[in-house]
Amino acid sequence: MTSRPVSGPSAGKGRPTPKRSEAQGARRTRPTAPPPRTRKEAAQRAREEARASRARVRDGRELLPRDAGPVRALVRDVVDARRSIGTLMLPLAFVLVVAQISGNREVLVVVTNIWIVGVLLLFADLIATALVLRRRLREQFPEVVKRRGHIAYGLLRTTVFRRWRIPAARVSPGRRST
Repeated sequence: MTSRPVSGPSAGKGRPTPKRSEAQGARRTRPTAPPPRTRKEAAQRAREEARASRARVRDGRELLPRDAGPVRALVRDVVDARRSIGTLMLPLAFVLVVAQISGNREVLVVVTNIWIVGVLLLFADLIATALVLRRRLREQFPEVVKRRGHIAYGLLRTTVFRRWRIPAARVSPGRRST
């Protein structure tokens, strides 16, 4: 069995791996906070770090790998510029549950019919959003061959309440994104 030299983008990181003593020395030069004295203090620090990390992600200063890149930014902007029926489905589901609990047959029939219309409108809206996303991706990023994952990302974002979207929306509804 012969070994072939690896080439291409997965060939390496472009620099030699540091020795363990060098890596440990580099870690020691950074200032560190003193260890927590109590379990309560440790939990409080962990909560503060998590809160700060979430704030950086929410503000867009740091992006999760699934949100990074210009293609995903375009998808977010296109979705955020549209008003969607998907965000109304959760409150409508809550109304449906309340109608079922109430025991009133007439109310349940009306709410169920509204729910069915909402689901049909949701599918129509998702199809329209997918077509818009596909067209915009084809226009602005013709080199992207696999658009399916980006479109699915956008469709999932349409069903999330605007305030809960991470990263936060940069485009106000009703405005065309760049």
